[in-house]
Amino acid sequence: MKYLKNVATLKLDSSKCSGCSICTQVCPHAVIEMRDGRAAVKDLDACMECGACVKNCPAGALSVNYGVGCAMAIITGALTGKEPSCGCSSDGKSGCC
Repeated sequence: MKYLKNVATLKLDSSKCSGCSICTQVCPHAVIEMRDGRAAVKDLDACMECGACVKNCPAGALSVNYGVGCAMAIITGALTGKEPSCGCSSDGKSGCC
């Protein structure tokens, strides 16, 4: 699954990566892979900004603005039974991209 191109807020500081590979195990969309013993972003556009990688990285090598955007709106809408609303619509108040 792909989201909007080049908009994910995921950042990786590979110099902080300890090579534990936990991020690759917890990412639901295989956004991160291991290269030469360190984490590397494989497919940024597949990131749904859930924050699983950040919350599980013991080295603090990852950051993301989780809980924002269309993916979060869709998840929240499904959990609450309401229409998704991320604020991205033309009026900025309703709907989702």
